[in-house]
Amino acid sequence: MSLTRRSFSLLTAAGLGLGVALGAMSATAADKLKVGFVYVGPIGDHGWSYQHDQGRLAVEKHFGDKVETTYVESVPEGADAERVIRSLAQKGHDLIFTTSFGYMNPTIKVAKQFPKVKFEHATGYKRSKNVATYLSRTYEGRYISGYLAAKMSKTGTVGYIASFPIPEVIRDINSVMLGMQSVRPDMKMKIIWVNSWFDPGKEAAAAKVMIGQGVDVILQHTDSPAAMQVAQKEKIWAVGQASDMRAFGPDAHLTSVIDDWAPYYIKRVQSLMDGTWTASDHWGGMPEGDIVIGPIHANVPADIKAGAEKLIAGLKAKSFHPFTGPIANQAGKVIVPAGKTMTDGELAGMNWYVKGVEGSIPK
Repeated sequence: MSLTRRSFSLLTAAGLGLGVALGAMSATAADKLKVGFVYVGPIGDHGWSYQHDQGRLAVEKHFGDKVETTYVESVPEGADAERVIRSLAQKGHDLIFTTSFGYMNPTIKVAKQFPKVKFEHATGYKRSKNVATYLSRTYEGRYISGYLAAKMSKTGTVGYIASFPIPEVIRDINSVMLGMQSVRPDMKMKIIWVNSWFDPGKEAAAAKVMIGQGVDVILQHTDSPAAMQVAQKEKIWAVGQASDMRAFGPDAHLTSVIDDWAPYYIKRVQSLMDGTWTASDHWGGMPEGDIVIGPIHANVPADIKAGAEKLIAGLKAKSFHPFTGPIANQAGKVIVPAGKTMTDGELAGMNWYVKGVEGSIPK
């Protein structure tokens, strides 16, 4: 029953005055949980921000009129982020998700000013009584994409379009390399840093430069489908980022590493409704359904696809971990001994390349 109809029924049945009816409507509206989202890119990026917004829409669908969601897109990391986050808190939002690494300090600052509001920051590590953190284990998907890239590459060289030199990006580059080396130890990777999460022009330019260097598979940690579109035109393979990018390169799309935020967002909204919300740290992957491998191209041979599916099954069952030793750094020094698996803390602070990755990490 709609709010208007319910209020009218109450008015008729009880013979109450119009002022009381309007009061009932206001109280009902106030009972809605207000949930806000802050995005670093546009929701039409078809990557990171798009997928977070799909999670927001899933919250709306799941809870119906129990929640009211809002979002602000294309918010730069820094002073603008602090202003936007504070504005959402001032407007009565009960729970605010800030979805980019550079929002970490602004989130912590605003949270201190609004202790009754709950905040959740994606990809960061700073928490407080009313600030939780969350992240997805994208490195699990990257390992699969590295395996597939090595299997399908003819030149033995892949390209990686990187955003910013933070642990998340470095970790994923390393995971791709380890996945490739499990197939072909001699695989090479060209990395171009574009210093942006979303810049289709830079991403397309980087893809074209890499192709000129002999790359025949492109991976990315940036959010537009520009590289996939270039790969389609140049008839090479590419791996989609964050969402299923098949539509932008149906012949080029090897697979996509998909972030599914819906399960986490629904769970956290429910916990706030139940009064069980805590300032926790969540790091989910394939076992939790937070990371999904998109459809693998039909032209990938059956045995290669079966190999990828076996690895996926191992990741889901937690019987396999991409960062299990022996793993050496660029200099050849063994950092992770044989049989040892890196801890979450070690992974969260990763600031070194594995053996085989060329170049240096930008300062």
